Amino acid sequence: MNKVTIVGSGNWGSVAAKLIASNTIKLSNFHDEVRMWVFEETLPNGDKLTDVIKQTNENVKYLPGVKLGQNVVADPDLENAVKDANMLVFVTPHQFMEGICKRLDGKIRTDAEGISLVKGMEVKKEGASMISTLISNQLKINCSVLMGANIANEIAMQKFSEATIGYRENKEAAERWVQLFNTPYFNVTSVQDVEGVEMCGTLKNIVAIAAGFIDGLEMGNNTKSAIMRIGLKEMMAFSKLLFPSVKYSTFFESCGVADLITTCMGGRNRKVAAAYARNGGKRSFDELEAELLKGQKLQGVLTAKEVYEVLTARGWVERFPLFTTVYEISSGLLPPSAIVEFNNKSKL
Repeated sequence: MNKVTIVGSGNWGSVAAKLIASNTIKLSNFHDEVRMWVFEETLPNGDKLTDVIKQTNENVKYLPGVKLGQNVVADPDLENAVKDANMLVFVTPHQFMEGICKRLDGKIRTDAEGISLVKGMEVKKEGASMISTLISNQLKINCSVLMGANIANEIAMQKFSEATIGYRENKEAAERWVQLFNTPYFNVTSVQDVEGVEMCGTLKNIVAIAAGFIDGLEMGNNTKSAIMRIGLKEMMAFSKLLFPSVKYSTFFESCGVADLITTCMGGRNRKVAAAYARNGGKRSFDELEAELLKGQKLQGVLTAKEVYEVLTARGWVERFPLFTTVYEISSGLLPPSAIVEFNNKSKL
């Protein structure tokens, strides 16, 4: 019998809990109960978020109006939430993952498997690594990834969408994850390419920032399409340079071009970047994030900074003019209008 815990309870984490809970209650090889670790917050009315989720079966802050399933149990104690689980679903902002892994080291089952829904990378002076690698190394478990064209609120409304699971060698584990996530409205497939799937989910947020600048400056669909095409080429080139094992075919799965399109059309990175451009770069991303996302976290700006650190360290800056320009605009070094000027020096 497999037992599942969701490590994270934001917008996407709550949707993941809803998907998984709808399956565990029907599958004989899974315990019905799905634990969801909730980073405790006090709501404006003074109530604890965990208590309200337990009372209403809704995450009233991050996914209001959507029932999670009566078999979802909110738990504010991280160690207690994971102690009996052999299937751990990680879905938090990537900047928090190292701290979470340190807290979980030695506290999970030795036979546990992990899957990361986290979009981002860890960059230190010794180099860059993906979040799935951080999880695998710190917790000493096999970790797959799930990425795709997945705007969480649309999935919560049961609008059809797709996702891609990337796995290493353990096909059996990948099939178990497919079984856990797949529903009639959420179609999940798997490919043997963890780094490729994860790089797609990470890098598309940088391109979405660029697309948001285009929208905020009202430059039109032709310009936005050009930015998305160039962005896809930079995503593929950067992924291959960093991880030669990455398969080009992965970019044509849901985690690749489909996720790029949906994020550039309607994601939170695009939304905040558009507001940044409309304000001429005079209001910070932190301020706009707080105003527009209501507690959700922006990933594209931090990822652009992390990727720029890699480009600088390896002497690749000139090879990735779009990624570089997004970093320079989002850090205030260039005005938003510079988003189309990079093309003069592009070699793609």
